[in-house]
Amino acid sequence: MSTRSCRGVTLIELVAFIVIVGVGMAGLFAAFNTMTAASADPQVRKQVLAIAESLMDEVALMPFTFCDPDDANAATATSATVGVSDPAKCATAAEVAAVNTTDPATNESGETRYGATTQFDNVNDYHGFSMSGIRNIADAAITGLGSYTASVTVTQAGLGGIAAAEALLISVTVTGPSGFSTTLEGYRTRYAPNTLP
Repeated sequence: MSTRSCRGVTLIELVAFIVIVGVGMAGLFAAFNTMTAASADPQVRKQVLAIAESLMDEVALMPFTFCDPDDANAATATSATVGVSDPAKCATAAEVAAVNTTDPATNESGETRYGATTQFDNVNDYHGFSMSGIRNIADAAITGLGSYTASVTVTQAGLGGIAAAEALLISVTVTGPSGFSTTLEGYRTRYAPNTLP
């Protein structure tokens, strides 16, 4: 048996192997570092999405009636028209405008998301709503969410064969502390025009 066939790896070959593997690993770690630094914190992403979904659910579950729920004829109206003594119509023009426009100036004054007696009572009340620092419906700050912001817009939008006045597009935008932002959009149709809160 020759001594040449039992020989192992030389020191030069071992050093070359270590250098090649080291350079490859350094490049791999640099790529991982770049990807991690460029991506938003997964917890922030999940929290932003959870806040947006929660606020979207809150808005979409509000009534979308012919008249504002405060109107005397809200439970019986069959159209968004005014007729003081006609139970099939809204009692006041202001109550029609409060539901059927998305101009914040025509929405009912005094109603807020947090009011004990004058709380938002229809989808359009949320148009233009925003909060800096997430608060629950009782106006209490939610721990750990002080650096998040949220805003809501509600606009009339036709949906397939549904007229624009009968469908609303709800957009909820939430921004996290790292600047990561997401916008959820959903439609609310007037499928139960006499259902009151």
